[in-house]
Order: sequence, then C-alpha cells, then structure tokens
Amino acid sequence: MSEEANGTLLRVEDLHKSYSTAGEPLQVLRGLDLEVESGEVVAIVGASGTGKSTLLHLIGALDRPTAGRVVLAGRDLNTLWDEALAEVRNQDIGFVFQFHYLLPEFTAQENVALPALMAGKEMEEAMERALELLGAVGLSDRADHRPVKLSGGEQQRVAVARALTNSPSLVLADEPSGNLDTASSESLHELLWGLNEYEGQTLVLVTHNLQLASRAQRVLELSEGCLHPRADTTPDR
Repeated sequence: MSEEANGTLLRVEDLHKSYSTAGEPLQVLRGLDLEVESGEVVAIVGASGTGKSTLLHLIGALDRPTAGRVVLAGRDLNTLWDEALAEVRNQDIGFVFQFHYLLPEFTAQENVALPALMAGKEMEEAMERALELLGAVGLSDRADHRPVKLSGGEQQRVAVARALTNSPSLVLADEPSGNLDTASSESLHELLWGLNEYEGQTLVLVTHNLQLASRAQRVLELSEGCLHPRADTTPDR
C-alpha cells in the first residue's frame, strides 16, 4: 500500500457502528472521525464499554461499520471483498491484543513465522524473519520454547514480534499489557515505544493505563461514540 500524499496513513470518516440487543439497536460509535499520520503514536482512552475495542476492530478490518469509511493508505477498506480484507489484515496491519493468542502446539519461532507463511513466503525465509524479530524483542534464546514454557511478558513479546512479521504499515494494540504484572508491563511499553522510535512504526493503542497513554504523541478519549482530545493524562489515583 502507498500512503496518501499528505502523509496520512489512516483516515476514519463519520464512522457509525450499531448492534441489535434484544431487538433494540445499540449505537456504539456515532459519527467518529480520526486521522493518523505515518509514524505517529496515538493512544485512545475511555471508560469500559465505550467502544474502544470496537473501534480497533473496525480499523483493523475485523468487522465492518454500519456507516462511514476506514481508509488505510488511500484504500477504502469498506469497498474490499472478504478475500482482499484478509490480505490487508495479514500484510498491512499488525495486531497485539490483551491476550497473546499464541498457538500452544507451536514454538515461539513458529508462531511468529505463521503470518509470513500465510502470505506465501517460503518456510526458510519465514523462519529466518521470525528469528530476527525474536531477537529484536529480546527472545532469541526462547525461540524453540512453546508458549506454556514462557512467562506472560514473554508471550506478549512473541505476540508483538508476530504482529511485525510482514512489516505492516499500522500496528493496533488493544490493552496489550492488561494481563501483565507491573514489571512486565513496563518492559512491554518500552518495547512498543522503541518500535516507534527506531522503526518509525505507526501505532494506535487502546489502554486504561494513563501513564502509558501519556507517552503517546496524541491522547484521545472515546465518549458518547466520538473521539475528543484529552489534555490531562495524569494517571488515575
């Protein structure tokens, strides 16, 4: 994908998302707009149930909006068929969720290699790339370990490496440290910010951690179905 001329990687325009609950419509997003520049880190905060994860799923082409557009590097994702969307998810977007979703029967290296294999890369190339990324996240010596043999923090680092396998233009992180202890959380946060600083990785992050959010270039709060700039990112007491 090529970026738009003005450097905007992601544009979300007048986004709406509704669900039917007990026969009644539940409107989660109400005309939400967002622009993210290439290389930018944007943190999205807000109360539970406001639709933060829903927004990431729409941006990441895991779900389709009720109305509005998601445009990634000049391509309107809403106009793509399912097969093309699957290709976008595999090659252009990296996902890091609160739970790592590693496959238990595979080693760390094999888990990281999977997206490349799904994209049609040769096994040798995919495994070499996986080992390179595990080195980048400090886990070279754990490459042949299965997830059960890794700590929670190590599992999330493997998940970050997997998200980067196909060099995506955008990484989406949904409460990536939500299940980790303080030390592991801080280590993961340093890793995510290092990706931006040294790799120029574009990152949209959903978090309840205001200390983490405060390190982003922009902090937006999701409330009443729309995003608003949040000036105060002092951690909650």
